[in-house]
Amino acid sequence: MPIYLIERNFAEQLGELRDAAVEINLVNLDVGVQWLISFLSADKKKTYCLYEAPNIEAIREAARRAGLPADVIIEVGEIRPTGEIGEVLKERFFIPNTT
Repeated sequence: MPIYLIERNFAEQLGELRDAAVEINLVNLDVGVQWLISFLSADKKKTYCLYEAPNIEAIREAARRAGLPADVIIEVGEIRPTGEIGEVLKERFFIPNTT
């Protein structure tokens, strides 16, 4: 399944999202997408999230249901430190059990 990078812009700084993460993961499970990891900008107003999903439309639907922005969505691969280009190896990310 493809891996996508999602850029999300927020009006206010983000804080801890433990409670929201549970709800987001439940929505994602229902839609059929998997949140792999997110990176938070230094000003805490932007995130860059890696998701596994069947297509961009599924990501947009999950974001809509969760009340999250999805400003930019692009399908990505990776370049490893060896210079090798390939698919993102999702096995390196912790994926919580949401069931």
